[in-house]
Amino acid sequence: MSRTRIKRAKAPPRRPARAPRRRKKVKTSRVNAILNALPISHQRLQKLANWTIGIGLFAAVGLVAHATGVTAKVHEEWAQTVARAGFQVEKVEVVGADRIDRLKVYDIALAQKERSMAAVDLDDLRADLMQYGWIKDARVSRRLPDTLVVDIVERKPAAIWQHAGRLSLIDAEGVVLEPVTIATMPDLPLVIGPRANRRAQDLEALMAEASSLKELLAGATWVGNRRWDLRFRSGETLSLPEGDAEAKAALAKFAHLDGANRLLGRGILRFDMRDPARFVLRLPHEGQVAPAKLEDARAAVDAVSSIAVEKG
Repeated sequence: MSRTRIKRAKAPPRRPARAPRRRKKVKTSRVNAILNALPISHQRLQKLANWTIGIGLFAAVGLVAHATGVTAKVHEEWAQTVARAGFQVEKVEVVGADRIDRLKVYDIALAQKERSMAAVDLDDLRADLMQYGWIKDARVSRRLPDTLVVDIVERKPAAIWQHAGRLSLIDAEGVVLEPVTIATMPDLPLVIGPRANRRAQDLEALMAEASSLKELLAGATWVGNRRWDLRFRSGETLSLPEGDAEAKAALAKFAHLDGANRLLGRGILRFDMRDPARFVLRLPHEGQVAPAKLEDARAAVDAVSSIAVEKG
């Protein structure tokens, strides 16, 4: 039995081993790095971005519509539609009016540009009402289908202001309510001079210090924007010093002297208390008043012998 020998071929030369491939680094942008650092998920971040874009587009459309007048036109059409349906101003109900001229309120309320209940600007109407001196405060509301309700707080008259040849009714804060004439003047104190209206409250506080003289007061002149001259119904003038405290002290002293010696109504022309250290009385000339009146004035002066007397 013969043997066959199989001759093996030589093994092919080995290829040199390839160097391992380096993995490419994935570059991350700075924006992505910041987003990855945020404490919210990508899904929520995407949803937030979608909402932001949507709101921005809506705002942009709104701005364009407003700029081109589309919004105003839509509002106008809506107001006219409401008015045609019967919802437009036909009545004005005024609440809280006592002294105020109601016709004036009606005129202001019905003078609004828009009469549709949907278009009446309540804030503008209130602003117009507040221009009327009598109205201290106002509230305006709608009562469907056709009524505006105007609720008013009136100012209270406190004095008459005489200035620049005119007479005006004013409240305690000096706000001019309406012009008056001598024939229609109410029985209120008369304040005279520039800015005297703004001192009405001060005058009220001053007279509170001498209530016995308040009913005898005919008027008060604000002199030089610094002090008062009081004029009494019996014709005398009392000049007070500057300063609230000094004026109150002088008036209280005068009220005491008048209570003890009856100075008013005795023919004396002027009491001057501008200098707190002196009390000066001015008497009429002989022949200026009846002799009996002059004697009565002199007797009043003698009664307060401690005062300085200046004869006019």
